[in-house]
Amino acid sequence: MKDMKKVILCPNPYRDSELTVAKRSKEILESIGFRTVVCLPFNREGYDDELGVPIRQLAQEIKSADLLIAFGGDGTILHLARTVALHSVPVLGINLGSLGFMSELELNELDRLRDLQNWDFTVESRMMLDVKVIRDERTVYSTIALNDAVISKGSIARVVRLNIFTEEGPLTRVTGDGIVVSTPTGSTGYSMAAGGPIVEPTAQNLLLTPICPHSTRSSCYVLSPDHVITVETADTSRKFVYLSSDGGKAFSLKNGDQVRVKHSEYTTKLVRLSKKSFCEILDKKMGMEAAKHEK
Repeated sequence: MKDMKKVILCPNPYRDSELTVAKRSKEILESIGFRTVVCLPFNREGYDDELGVPIRQLAQEIKSADLLIAFGGDGTILHLARTVALHSVPVLGINLGSLGFMSELELNELDRLRDLQNWDFTVESRMMLDVKVIRDERTVYSTIALNDAVISKGSIARVVRLNIFTEEGPLTRVTGDGIVVSTPTGSTGYSMAAGGPIVEPTAQNLLLTPICPHSTRSSCYVLSPDHVITVETADTSRKFVYLSSDGGKAFSLKNGDQVRVKHSEYTTKLVRLSKKSFCEILDKKMGMEAAKHEK
């Protein structure tokens, strides 16, 4: 019993509303000798044990887990990234969303879960960011992020002015809607939408992408992971400027705040069962998105 692997099933309650996919996966995994528990990545009102399966607390169960399976889209994996990284638990994504760059399996591939039986799979380590806000020489905000840290204007402000430094000195100034500091994993998210480059997700780089810059001289930067990036807001006394990490709750910045972003010691470990290359996945996902817009 000691050697029995424990797998947490983590269904997005808005994507798998009746937990149908999670229950089917539970049956498959238990049939090949795994112990499973179901935890929700976030709460949805009215969700409890009446769904036909006990719902456990993720914060408690993650401490003794060998694997977590996320049912949803990339947003679900992002929501769980900090938790799994802090406990060094690998995550397998099953895509119930649209694009799903980070997910390994599609809904019609649930039987591939049987490939986990011999615990012989590839784990891909994805770089993460340490994100801090320093105010009056004190840390007032701190998190780790898998995708990005976004510093952007509120809806009232016309533009924000940002001064960007590394430990070597000034790097650039951005006037516009803000800036995205992302990992290679995050390069296919907001960074790409803002005009940034697509970077192979297993690479080790820091990416800076301006959002709607007012100057044609504002460029994207791909930097070594050894740098510490500091972003200072030039005029927040008159405007609202916010920091959001991995699309989470916005943190309001004040005049004189410094946002510091660097390579984290933590990584997100993604389970790979297939032999699909990043280029193959990218081509397929981009093709699907293009076809959707042509309809």
